Amino acid sequence: MAIGLSTYSFFWRASERVPHPLDLPQMLQQTAELGADVFQICDFKAIEAFGVSELLDLKCQADDLGLELELGTRGLDTEHLRKYLGFAEILGVRLIRSMFNSNSLKPTSDQALALLQTVIPQFVEQDVKLALETYEQVPTRRVLQVIERIDSPWLGICLDPGNCVAALENPTDVIDMTAERVLNLHVKDFAFSRRDGWVGFTFAGCPMGEGLLDYAYMRSKVRPDTRHINQIIEHWLPWQLDAASTCALEDQWTRHNLNYLTTRQTEE
Repeated sequence: MAIGLSTYSFFWRASERVPHPLDLPQMLQQTAELGADVFQICDFKAIEAFGVSELLDLKCQADDLGLELELGTRGLDTEHLRKYLGFAEILGVRLIRSMFNSNSLKPTSDQALALLQTVIPQFVEQDVKLALETYEQVPTRRVLQVIERIDSPWLGICLDPGNCVAALENPTDVIDMTAERVLNLHVKDFAFSRRDGWVGFTFAGCPMGEGLLDYAYMRSKVRPDTRHINQIIEHWLPWQLDAASTCALEDQWTRHNLNYLTTRQTEE
């Protein structure tokens, strides 16, 4: 088990809304400097344009920094997942996170099953695990049913209970349903706040320990330390007044959350 950061931990600092966006080598460097052990390149579409030499450079940098790499994408399209298996082979990646839906394909359960049955043998052959994320577009139970029908140790859940609130799924219920099938954890805290004028709510991120995520319960159910499941820190940080204050707060949250998770790994 290791604690790591995701490209989502650098969401604003790597975006076009800031004057000097971070690139992947800079994100890897900062991840290592902060003491994390894993970096998940998640939903970072630019990597699809990388050539072999660029990918090898990234792997060499990660190796030099002592970082384990993971990949994240969206969708179950067979050729797309095969493409990411190709990236994984070059980068030495042993876990790819994906989702049921992509912009071009929203499969039924039977279609998802057929797509996964086609590609999972290649994941097994390459010794790469595929973790499907819990999120609001697809009911958790439906994702889980497909995974259980295939019943392979190379296919499981990327658990992010905060995503499912938008589908009125209780985070604790999502944890309970998926715990034994989890292969990867996306860790972020979240909370509701009243909108101006008390008209509705905003559901957004917050520093770990200040929101609705019962991290201790999730950890006790999933047992990432004994099951060797990496915990990847993400943020739902709303844009602040300007780029400088947003980037500063994003960095502050990252440091706080890393410290929070590291401290709690020694707690029973």
